[in-house]
Amino acid sequence: MWERIQEKLEILADAAKYDVSCSSSGSKRANANKGIGNTTGTGICHSYTEDGRCVSLLKILLTNYCLYDCAYCVSRRSNDIQRAGFTVNEVVALTINFYRRNYIEGLFLSSGIFKNPDYTMERLVRVAKTLRTLHRFNGYIHLKTIPGCSEELIHEAALYADRLSVNIEMPSEQSLRHLAPEKSKESIIRPMSFLHDRITALADERKVIRHTPTFAPAGQSTQMVVGASPENDLQVMTIADSLYKKFGLRRVYYSGYVPVLSDHRLPAPGTPVPMIRENRLYQADWLLRFYKFSLHEVLNSQNPQLDLDIDPKLSWAFRNLDQFPVDINKADYEMILRVPGVGINSALKIVEARRFKKLDLTDLRTLGVAFNRAKHFICTSDNRPRDVVAAVLRQQILHQSKYQQTLTTQLDLFS
Repeated sequence: MWERIQEKLEILADAAKYDVSCSSSGSKRANANKGIGNTTGTGICHSYTEDGRCVSLLKILLTNYCLYDCAYCVSRRSNDIQRAGFTVNEVVALTINFYRRNYIEGLFLSSGIFKNPDYTMERLVRVAKTLRTLHRFNGYIHLKTIPGCSEELIHEAALYADRLSVNIEMPSEQSLRHLAPEKSKESIIRPMSFLHDRITALADERKVIRHTPTFAPAGQSTQMVVGASPENDLQVMTIADSLYKKFGLRRVYYSGYVPVLSDHRLPAPGTPVPMIRENRLYQADWLLRFYKFSLHEVLNSQNPQLDLDIDPKLSWAFRNLDQFPVDINKADYEMILRVPGVGINSALKIVEARRFKKLDLTDLRTLGVAFNRAKHFICTSDNRPRDVVAAVLRQQILHQSKYQQTLTTQLDLFS
């Protein structure tokens, strides 16, 4: 019996690895009445909360049987792979047993679509409901929302899960029709809109009625496959920016396409999306969400692709050298945020510290500024950068970065 469950676990955990949207941030579900688990606990982990804490999740599919034939998906019905499926009780038992052994702190559960969307979603909901009500499990639960399922099931899922997510899949409707013909934009956007409206309504209701039920406290997220279709970074980030503004998503995840399948609609095997492209998309995403950049500042028709050699903030600075150097003792917080090498925490510390003294280079190092980068874009009483051509400055910074990487590698060899 256990050997068969272990075999299923190997198959369905491996199939789930292509879904990157398993962050566990944003939930503070407290333990009560001697229940099991707690989203505020600690453990051996691989996902991260908003405060930087690392947590572990059991990340599996309920089944990798699927009615759909999405070209980019390893579980598509035409792919010749080993199939398996858990029962509801098996997933519940695995979650509880793994938690008690301190392997995990929560569950990330997705599934291939079998029979129909409602049938599949109903079983995902049963897993969460059983864990919460029968086993009083208070750990983190993230459920995938099945496109096309009923709003009643989505509502019930949000009462038991901390976070729900429905994958947008492709950066354009045209690519979705081409690579995932059984799915539609409407079937993906509708649950996003429903969740946003209900989360907003219940948040307002909670201000008046204290015992309003918890409803997806960690919000909703989504995932886009990047590189399986021809859209550029501007198109990808335009969709992401729109989703944040319309539906209040907590995160958009960018999954570089891994060419594991042979299909004439897909890039040739052996041409994976560079990992650095994923990294640059996440950096651009952070600029939009936390650094007060607008989309057209980061990407536009003249610059539709992110620079793979340098990060998006540095790239913007090179295109706007007329706004530098920034006087660190006089500039407002929003402008300090735009200085390469200055993060959110460092910017806040600078604004607070300069109330008491004029800041110099030593102070900036103490406040956590990446000085070797920032020094080209800021001025203090002891630092007045000279005018320099963007191309020359770019080469200086790239050369310095490569030198530091080489030095770090050499030191690691002797440590």
